[in-house]
Amino acid sequence: MAVGPTIEVQYHPIAGLCLGTAQAGIKKLDRKDLVVIQAQAGTTMAGVFTANAFCAAPVHLCRRHLAADQPLALVVNTGNANAGTGAAGDADALATCAALAQELGLAISQVLPFSTGVIGEKLPVEKIIKHLPEAVSALDLNGWQDAAWGILTTDTCPKGASVQIQHQGQTINLSGISKGSGMIRPNMATMLAFVATDATCSQGLIQQLLEQSVNHSFNRITVDGDMSTNDSCILMATGASDLSLDDDTELKCKFSTALVELMQQLAHAIVRDGEGATKFISVEVAGGGNTEECLQVAYAIAHSPLTKTAMFASDANWGRILAAVGYSGVPDLDVNALTIHLGDTLLVEQGGRAESYTEAAGQRVMDEEEIIIAVDLNRGTAKEIVWTTDLSYDYIKINADYRS
Repeated sequence: MAVGPTIEVQYHPIAGLCLGTAQAGIKKLDRKDLVVIQAQAGTTMAGVFTANAFCAAPVHLCRRHLAADQPLALVVNTGNANAGTGAAGDADALATCAALAQELGLAISQVLPFSTGVIGEKLPVEKIIKHLPEAVSALDLNGWQDAAWGILTTDTCPKGASVQIQHQGQTINLSGISKGSGMIRPNMATMLAFVATDATCSQGLIQQLLEQSVNHSFNRITVDGDMSTNDSCILMATGASDLSLDDDTELKCKFSTALVELMQQLAHAIVRDGEGATKFISVEVAGGGNTEECLQVAYAIAHSPLTKTAMFASDANWGRILAAVGYSGVPDLDVNALTIHLGDTLLVEQGGRAESYTEAAGQRVMDEEEIIIAVDLNRGTAKEIVWTTDLSYDYIKINADYRS
């Protein structure tokens, strides 16, 4: 189960956008595994994708279609990643797009495909095409919750968020869903995310807003340090509202803030539901000379197997954190100047254990489900935060049995 309380999301419908979900039996029977999203004409879309060189066939096709046309439909399947499948995988992704385009009366280049699941296996494209009419017939403004279930793989719960922005007596809606539990690493982290708004926004601006928000959310989470082949995040603006983000600086600022908050909710939900996770850990690094060295330290801690297993055991073995900071690669690091806190407890100062530190104080923090590790490098003004999990027995079990 996910770390922290379960929150039931009340999705605000996005005018001009419908979602439909079906059961195609791609990997397992009797579960939702196929989602179609249709947007009205005039919708603008932006995308951010994995940096993995072995990116999946649907990622290649999404990039091409976004560059060539104005997409108005998405098709998402779980249970199979269609990655590491070569030319056959490209053909299967295109065939899926063609089938949905025919159903909706669109050009093939107006359909974006997404897949998630096992890498290296042929996409069961016949099952997907067979059940597309079922997903299309289910298209509904209020289809968010079913779609949130329909995009999951090893996740234990659906992940969603929805907010409203008030501006000049009018309301802008913003809703989104995501999936991800393991193979989570920044740039991006195994995840899919689909976010939509009824605001009006130009293509250039929506891409800019998406990249900014992803950089402060999905690009700041890690579960196991493994970068997926399929990571994709799409932002859609239907234009159903008369309010334009391009024409109003105040509204654009409000929207940008709300979008980052919504993306962070989705990103945090992925970490909280990390495979086998029992802890939600925030690694805060301040006092850096620049952003890069803050992230170096944060990821060194967040990716450290020894630190993560200590967190799982609730073992206040703070030396593992100290060691990770030391090998992070920050040049000319003055270990006598930095401090490390575990929650509100000072662990390290002046190059060693703080005089005020007690094992009981460290243990009190480690017994919590949500833990903050805070490092102050005391060499500048930059600061960054990364969110991660512990590493448990169940993580091994889940991934050892993943193809079973």
